[in-house]
Amino acid sequence: MYRAPVAEIAHTLKHVAGLGAALESGRLGDLSEDLVDAILEEAGRFASDEVTPLRTVGDEVGAVWKDGDVTMPPGWRDLYRRWIDGGWNALAGPVDHGGQGLPTMLSVAALEMWNSGSMAFALGPTLTMGAVEAIEKHGSDALKATYLEKLVTGEWMGTMNLTEPQAGSDLAALRTRAEPAGDGTYRIFGQKIFITYGEHDFTDNIVHLVLARLPDAPAGTRGISLFLVPKFLVNADGSLGARNDAFCASIEHKLGIHASPTCTMIYGDGFAKDREPGAIGWLVGEENRGLACMFTMMNNARLAVGMQGVAVAEAAYQKALSYAQERRQGKAADYAGEGMAPIVHHPDVRRNLITMKALTQAARAIAYACAHAIDLSKAGGEDAARWSERAGLLTPLAKAFPTDIGVEVSSIGVQIHGGMGFIEETGAAALYRDSRIAPIYEGTNGIQAIDLVTRKLPLSGGETVKAYIDELRGDVEALRKANAEGFGRTADKVSAALDDLQAATDYLLAALGGGRTQEALAGATPYLRLFSLAAGGAYLIRGALAGQDKARVSLARFFAENLIDETAALKNRVTEGADSLDTAAAALAL
Repeated sequence: MYRAPVAEIAHTLKHVAGLGAALESGRLGDLSEDLVDAILEEAGRFASDEVTPLRTVGDEVGAVWKDGDVTMPPGWRDLYRRWIDGGWNALAGPVDHGGQGLPTMLSVAALEMWNSGSMAFALGPTLTMGAVEAIEKHGSDALKATYLEKLVTGEWMGTMNLTEPQAGSDLAALRTRAEPAGDGTYRIFGQKIFITYGEHDFTDNIVHLVLARLPDAPAGTRGISLFLVPKFLVNADGSLGARNDAFCASIEHKLGIHASPTCTMIYGDGFAKDREPGAIGWLVGEENRGLACMFTMMNNARLAVGMQGVAVAEAAYQKALSYAQERRQGKAADYAGEGMAPIVHHPDVRRNLITMKALTQAARAIAYACAHAIDLSKAGGEDAARWSERAGLLTPLAKAFPTDIGVEVSSIGVQIHGGMGFIEETGAAALYRDSRIAPIYEGTNGIQAIDLVTRKLPLSGGETVKAYIDELRGDVEALRKANAEGFGRTADKVSAALDDLQAATDYLLAALGGGRTQEALAGATPYLRLFSLAAGGAYLIRGALAGQDKARVSLARFFAENLIDETAALKNRVTEGADSLDTAAAALAL
């Protein structure tokens, strides 16, 4: 059974990501450390005691579609009501609309715990939080007045409607159309697929944010607008009115996250009775500027998805550790008890468990550091632009590396369980299945790597990434100066990884500057992992130096002496792999 690692989460927030320093400096208003601790403790309790027990029924029963309606698994609707009654949906929401206005760091820490409890449950509210941000930033005053408070509190939920059968990552191929009705509203016609929580029985209303094209819109992504399309229209007094012409035609049968309804949505096919077909929608932001509005929502969602990777990895680690402490097989040199030894005493099992823990903690630190940068970019001040660029640099890392790690760690978890890991009753397989979607949705990890290399490395002429690498080198120097015991060769190993990162960064910037974009893209994915491993090693040093807890010191050393050497091979892949990748196209008969 999952127990939220509240102490580890708090330590990472305060001493690695930067929350402690931000609290001391007053950058986060009157937020106190006592309040932070209280919120984390209660979020951890809710995740452990209320969300986790319903994970299995969610996986086994799943969401059920019938005649356009979706019924959630037994107990889930009551769980959601308790969740919003606790104020959790409003944690980081705007104060003016019923939110608590707390930092992103606290929001993503809570998201980690809820996703560890059940990724399928936490996924729905994640989209609502993104909808809140998009409407708050781009919506009209009328839309804010009608929808924001209901969304902030969680009384209503929100969705994000991008994908169509012919338009996945390439939104330029989008066909859903929006026709002006002459009264300030629009009629939406089209089909959207893979819409998370597009239909369910958690809330009375669902607020869809839908990308569509106006009749005279320019071709490509420059001609996309964003529309708010509610499931039920809202009367002037705030009560629910007529059913809108927006319906769920089916839900997908998926590898994992069975309780999260993944819907095919139909807009404007005349399912709503007694009026002309067309889903009624309202423009969000400016015409033909919908992609910019949606990216507000997507950037929020990408960090949240990164937290899903951390969350599943943590849950898989805890499950594997518990099993390894109970399962007995063979003899072990360091086991003095009677009979067969618990498998945790076998070196290979121990190595796998520590690998799981080290990778999870490195991914957690990167994601929390991204959240910290977001918070300081919003806090104002003369350094806000610098923090905004830092957030931009870290977002692709915070989405891609943790979700890759979620798959990797949950797979190791199945391996530690042995044959029982392949049996559904243990729950190890369910975590593995759930984890696999996270590297795919909200922008595949390959797209994150492209974003990192082509858009984020060139920020401020390369000075943003340079400053970040210099900061990470500062952690290595702090370790050298501390002369602390137990770190072994950690300083040298992490320093070498940062050298690999610098060399690969210089190579990619030169390739981009020289117009060799295809060459740079060939190394994008290995570069993102290289970057993340080097940053993770530095962050583990930072966490271990804060208090010099023996467990954290040993974890930093293990990461440095067992895992981080991969950066050398990744650097070679970045700087030397483009030509062979190009010629290997012959093997695909291209």
